Amino acid sequence: MTVTDTHTDFVAPTGREEAWRFTPLKSLRGIYSEINSPVPPQLTIDAAAGVVVTSVDTTALPAASGPVDWSSAIARAATTQSTVITLPRDFVDSTPTVVRIEGSGVDTPSVAHIVINAELFSRGVVVLEHSGSATYSANVEINVADGAHLTVVSIQSWSADTVHLGRQHAVVGRDATFRSFIATFGGKVVRLVPTVEYAGPGGNAELMGVFFADAGQHLEHRSLIDHAVPHCRSNVMYKGALKGDPALGPEGIARTVWVGDVIIRAAAIGTETYELNRNLVLTDAARADSVPNLEIETGEIVGAGHASATGRFDDEQLFYLQSRGIPADVATRLVVRGFFADVITKLGVPEWESHLQAAIDSELGLAAGSESEDDQSEDDQAVDEATA
Repeated sequence: MTVTDTHTDFVAPTGREEAWRFTPLKSLRGIYSEINSPVPPQLTIDAAAGVVVTSVDTTALPAASGPVDWSSAIARAATTQSTVITLPRDFVDSTPTVVRIEGSGVDTPSVAHIVINAELFSRGVVVLEHSGSATYSANVEINVADGAHLTVVSIQSWSADTVHLGRQHAVVGRDATFRSFIATFGGKVVRLVPTVEYAGPGGNAELMGVFFADAGQHLEHRSLIDHAVPHCRSNVMYKGALKGDPALGPEGIARTVWVGDVIIRAAAIGTETYELNRNLVLTDAARADSVPNLEIETGEIVGAGHASATGRFDDEQLFYLQSRGIPADVATRLVVRGFFADVITKLGVPEWESHLQAAIDSELGLAAGSESEDDQSEDDQAVDEATA
């Protein structure tokens, strides 16, 4: 479907639809239904020099392209002001533009519409950092012009009571590169839908993600890449860890869902695509659903494939490290760090890579700064050995 100016063409989900069958609708506090008098979230923007930030009337913007669902259409219809971030033509700066989105509380729904434009031959990074408590639904529209190179990082560090529904759609131009990195740690229910379409040949999209679900959390990521243009590439890599609490019964279940859809249409000759999802189960009371889907309408492609696996924490690795005098908590951290390392290091923004590693340590119950620099160095040297 293509979004219209209103949501009237859509039907409210019941939970029986394929797109909503994993989502706990009863826990969404009505954010997927009609939204009246929403409260906007608090946005603080630290823009890199040369990046243009404006606020515009949402109704003045064209209708969004690409696939949408009921909740994103509802959020678009309820939004009055949109934030537009523009990287001008030939802009090149590795300094991230950081958008901090602070929740306005759980009692009143909040909505947002953010547009990120990377103009011709520009190159830059935009970070969306979410925190606080919220009942929040948002649309993020990303336009990557011909020859541009854009990285968008979305970090969900919400409080434990937050509900977040989000759609992030990117249009990738000729010979352009779009890199998406989604990291989800906080929130009660988080459902993100990153999607990509191509506007010209030679486009490249890389979708990466990490997530860590604790007891009582539902974290859902549903990507869709639509190859309708020749000679484009895509790569998807998501990794997640789950740590439930059996003592809490049903309330202690940690739940994650990853659905990866790739469509290669008949006109998309020369396509190259691959998607991968790995899930690490650290305790009982955890459930990970992993559903890769690949639809191919032409045989004239470079390659296409997918892989998915869910496994328990490797006790042999833990025993190996402990037998060499490494404490159990440090050994656990080493294994989990090694599991996530090949995704996080692809981010290419050192300060935010460190931020994500610290978030993972926090999920493991390890306070930041609890070890010395020498201990940290020894831990880093042991990662490769721990995960060999």
